[in-house]
Amino acid sequence: MAISKSKIALGLSVAGILTVVFGIILVFVGPIIIDDQIVKNVEINPANEMSYTMWKDIPVPFFMSVYFWNVLNPQEILNGEKPMVEQKGPYVYSEKRWKDNITFHANNTVSYREYRRYFFERDMSVGNESDVVTIPNMLVLGAAVMMEDKPIPVRMMVSATFKVFKESAFLTKPVGELMWGYDSKLVDFLNTFFPGMLPPGKFGLFSEFNNSNTGLFTVFTGQDDIRKVHKVDSWNGLKEVNYWQSEQCNMINGTAGQMWPPFMTTESTLPFYSPDACRSMELVYQRPGSVGGVPVYRYVAPSTIFANGSVYPPNEGFCPCRQSGLLNVSSCRQNSPVFISQPHFYNADPVLLGTVFGLSPNEDDHGLFIDIHPETGVPMNVSVRLQLNILMKAVFGITETGKISEVVMPMIWFGESGYIDGPVLKTFRTNLVVLPAMMEYMQYTFIGLGLATILGAIVLKTRDKSRTTSLANLTDNINDPKGYSNGRERQADLYIINNAGGCPLLPTPDSPSPELSGME
Repeated sequence: MAISKSKIALGLSVAGILTVVFGIILVFVGPIIIDDQIVKNVEINPANEMSYTMWKDIPVPFFMSVYFWNVLNPQEILNGEKPMVEQKGPYVYSEKRWKDNITFHANNTVSYREYRRYFFERDMSVGNESDVVTIPNMLVLGAAVMMEDKPIPVRMMVSATFKVFKESAFLTKPVGELMWGYDSKLVDFLNTFFPGMLPPGKFGLFSEFNNSNTGLFTVFTGQDDIRKVHKVDSWNGLKEVNYWQSEQCNMINGTAGQMWPPFMTTESTLPFYSPDACRSMELVYQRPGSVGGVPVYRYVAPSTIFANGSVYPPNEGFCPCRQSGLLNVSSCRQNSPVFISQPHFYNADPVLLGTVFGLSPNEDDHGLFIDIHPETGVPMNVSVRLQLNILMKAVFGITETGKISEVVMPMIWFGESGYIDGPVLKTFRTNLVVLPAMMEYMQYTFIGLGLATILGAIVLKTRDKSRTTSLANLTDNINDPKGYSNGRERQADLYIINNAGGCPLLPTPDSPSPELSGME
């Protein structure tokens, strides 16, 4: 038995409405499901085996590229002339990072120490660690500035000590020794008579970094509040440090600098605490982008990050300050006159560029940035670049300083970079980009298909109703034979009605009624 078009239209309408409702439900439920999965995978929880393992043993390749400022005119500098330097590098080291001594606490925090180890990568470097460079001697020039306010006899005694151990204002040694340490009789002498003045063992710019940890971090797991995940609760048991001159500057803010809470917006910032810089810092949103097909937000260091107090009053607590663009870290470096800046004095007071020949800053090569996936707070591409500088000047009574003009002298700059690649990137992109996109397409596909089905039902119903009205008019005409001029017209209408699903009781042209036969 044939199904009427009205019933078909009704069935299509019901199916279309259900499909639209399902699509609309997906519109609202889909993001909730995705966000719930993000929360479960972002929180620090050993039950999430994959994400916990990635947090514990970071699978992302990290590299440290080191550039030395090779001094070209050391003797002229001692005579008061402007320093002339050339950039030598990169000398590249791969980094291995892992967390150990992991302890979970009842207040939804976890404590750990993160260790790091460096391995020289010759194929990625400009030369070998045996390459020789000349840089300022921190032991001599740093001690000279530290002794500036001491009585002249003390300064003369220090100078005599330098002469005994044959230490001069500039140091020429292989890259490897400058990085990881060299034997110094002066250091041994100082540690013997002034314990704690310098780290024991070999003296090097990064000797304390290799096979070391960044201190005891205690961070929130996010299991009770995902907005707090990775945020630092304490560092080495401290809620704040005491290196600086204001409460705000001593605060330990943000995360440990590896991950941030999820669901970020362009109004979000990236605060983090850096043990190496002895302070908290904050990056700001710059622009959207993409890394390996994954959407990211780029965050950069604001121009005020190392600005002095006169330019940016909140930084007053980091003083005593010099020109903008320099952070005085002497308070956490045994009072040695050491300053941190961005490479080539990028974003610093232009006056600094005029004090040294050989610098040429630009954002692409010397800017600091982090590309982060905003939905998860996971960095996809990182490049943190900093420069180490020393204040050097002539100090009366310490003849090794000669007639050096007062200048903040670049010594070395380095960039730590890391990026998600390979299988990790593929998994990340599949779970957090492809699958959510497919769900989004599905929900709108269901809505569109449902609306199309409803529209088809309406068209079918409209056509059926129009046809029914036409057939009813024909039936009325047939029932009134007077409206026809001859029998053939009536037979034609009967044929149309019967073939269009009209009344089956009406005679067809193949079976004429007696009445029709009589009319013929």
